[in-house]
Amino acid sequence: CSGPGVCRGGRRDMALRCAASLPAGPRPPCPRLPRAAREGTVRWSSAAKASAVKINEKASREKILTLESMNPQVKAVEYAVRGPIVLKAGEIEKELRKGIKKPFTEVIKANIGDAHAMGQRPITFLRQVVALCTYPNLLDSPSFPEDAKKRARRILQGCGGNSLGSYSASQGINCIREDVASYIERRDGGVPADPDNIYLTTGASDGIATILKILVSGGGKSRTGVMIPIPQYPLYSAAISELDAIQVNYYLDEENCWALDVNELRRSLNEAKAYCNPKVLCIINPGNPTGQVQNRKCIEDVIHFAWEEKLFLLADEVYQDNVYSEGCQFHSFKKILYEMGPEYYNNVELASFHSTSKGYMGECGYRGGYMEVINLHPEIKGQLVKLLSVRLCPPVSGQAAMDIVVNPPIPGEESYSQFIKEKESVLNNLAKKAKLTEDMFNKVPGIHCNPLQGAMYAFPRIFIPSKAIEEAKAHKMAPDMFYCMKLLEETGICVVPGSGFGQREGSYHFRMTILPPVEKLKILLEKVKDFHIKFLEKYA
Repeated sequence: CSGPGVCRGGRRDMALRCAASLPAGPRPPCPRLPRAAREGTVRWSSAAKASAVKINEKASREKILTLESMNPQVKAVEYAVRGPIVLKAGEIEKELRKGIKKPFTEVIKANIGDAHAMGQRPITFLRQVVALCTYPNLLDSPSFPEDAKKRARRILQGCGGNSLGSYSASQGINCIREDVASYIERRDGGVPADPDNIYLTTGASDGIATILKILVSGGGKSRTGVMIPIPQYPLYSAAISELDAIQVNYYLDEENCWALDVNELRRSLNEAKAYCNPKVLCIINPGNPTGQVQNRKCIEDVIHFAWEEKLFLLADEVYQDNVYSEGCQFHSFKKILYEMGPEYYNNVELASFHSTSKGYMGECGYRGGYMEVINLHPEIKGQLVKLLSVRLCPPVSGQAAMDIVVNPPIPGEESYSQFIKEKESVLNNLAKKAKLTEDMFNKVPGIHCNPLQGAMYAFPRIFIPSKAIEEAKAHKMAPDMFYCMKLLEETGICVVPGSGFGQREGSYHFRMTILPPVEKLKILLEKVKDFHIKFLEKYA
């Protein structure tokens, strides 16, 4: 037939009778059609062809949304951690599944700090509490410890309808914000924390983006400048691009273990004042991708600088549990700010961030996090809550996971011994892998790696010969992107080029996570060593 419900003559009644008389399943062509049409060899008239062309022209009209018409700020966004190198890794994985031969059998994705994807086991207590919250019938099961049930009941009582499936308040479940405030007080040796200054977020990234959104304003030379470390975590440059703010780079000192120098902050600020209004200073401590842990004196200097220059401080502290080097200790900006006295503590505006994704938990997928914001103008506080209310609330399961991070088992509770054993096992393992990575890289000619004091990445400096730099230019690639692409294609190892994080002109790096199991990490490091030596020989 010529169409659904229409027979050759266009009569619907005949079409229905024709269809009703046929058995179920694939139907033969209608017998009333001419033989040529039944056999698919019907010839169209020139008029019919012209009509079809017109219809086709209408169907392929110009798209409303194109690269030229889209939001230019979104187009400017780049996020190297999941950039071109990762897309290429995905293509190679598909080829391996199809049986296409490669010089390796698997792709090792060392590009991102995704602990569980790399084989880290979940913390039992955290998963027990979230399971109980998700399926409350389990509260009657003798398989779950009472301390887990106690926490689950408390969280569920804070949820609408006692269900994790209900929306929470935009700022987060109240009892969880209370637990976060208590955790901060314990961590900082009694420095007071107000639950009303706590905002639960969709991972730390959501909090950082939200605060930046409310901070950015002005136009031309009055446009907000945001000072970020170089190297930096690409979330910052991406958020700044999306908001059409001005990125103001300050460089960490690679020769001094990626230390932060206030003189460099001052140079950066003074230069930026010529073209924007710098009013935000971002600090990542422990560092990502660089792994440095800031000492107390450095933090005091930064706080004094922010106070002196009237800068809003953002302290990204998601790796606060990940400190490995002897003599290094995590100090929160909030604690040091308080100890510097009321002139600082009552005036410096500070937003601090934490997450379930890093530390010993590695619960990236729950997207749990919080920010504590102090010294915010009361009217701005209302504006911040309004902005947060647009996205309704962060994932409630992520809020529950965050609660267990800040309210873990304590000595004397049933689950404490297992919890502390699992936590210490993860952190001791990471410390071992940090040292192993540093030592192995520093044995390779043309690679230098600073001590991995904290976080979960190595950011080694690599020597790239001029011949390789020329070939990279011919391929329209940054030299370290060219290097990392070759590494991927020849070994199956996926790392992120340093150009995606920022680096001083003429220097080249890559970021690699230290999360794979020890034996797999050793193989990975050996492969990188062999590749690098061959790369130098080829391009020398």
